[in-house]
Amino acid sequence: MLQMLVEFQRTIYLALAEQIKLVSAGGGWLAFLTFLPMGIIFGAAHALTPGHSKSILATYLIGSESGLSRGLGVSLVLSFTHVTMAVLIALLSLPLVSIALGSVGRAPMLEDVSRGLLGLIGLWMLWRAVNHRGHSHYGHEGEAVGIMAGLIPCPLTLFAMTFAISRGVPEAGLAFAATMMLGVAFTLSAVALLAVFFRRQLLHLLQSYPRALASVTWSVEGIAGAVLAAVAVHEIFMR
Repeated sequence: MLQMLVEFQRTIYLALAEQIKLVSAGGGWLAFLTFLPMGIIFGAAHALTPGHSKSILATYLIGSESGLSRGLGVSLVLSFTHVTMAVLIALLSLPLVSIALGSVGRAPMLEDVSRGLLGLIGLWMLWRAVNHRGHSHYGHEGEAVGIMAGLIPCPLTLFAMTFAISRGVPEAGLAFAATMMLGVAFTLSAVALLAVFFRRQLLHLLQSYPRALASVTWSVEGIAGAVLAAVAVHEIFMR
């Protein structure tokens, strides 16, 4: 399955490169615009591969009290930040790419910042669960998680933007990045909905047992917080 996704992405990326070359040569905009919807499929398939903070997103939503609309909101913020970071790195300074990226398609510095902030959110959730504190005053916590998790730039967006800029047609890269964002958002939204649905089903099964329901509610949040903190420590210090 993973190999099929990799090959599929490679095929689309090579086709994108040809389209950008045609646009760079002074024509081919109509063909490029016709090709753009492939960016949605490309983004959705790319987000299915390892990474993109899917596990972080699911863990947070299972441990929080987020409903379907809030879960979708978090996934959209994550998708927007994830793709936009790559666009900004490419647009603002191409030399920054060689400095910030330790290896092809990775940004170790941004990864550390992202995971460190998420680790703090995890510790906060753990503390809140242990002390049985409510959520009413932390309405923007989910959006903050989406931004923090999305700080790691999308590698394929970065490649596409860099190639388009090197060919003198950054607008083509921006257009493709926008369609990719829609595809990434589709996959991450599906993950968010499944996580919220799982949590709701679990709590529904326990409605007949009020004491167990309260204990499970706090336990789930505490476990999710502990997992986020553990993942942060592992990815920062153990990789």
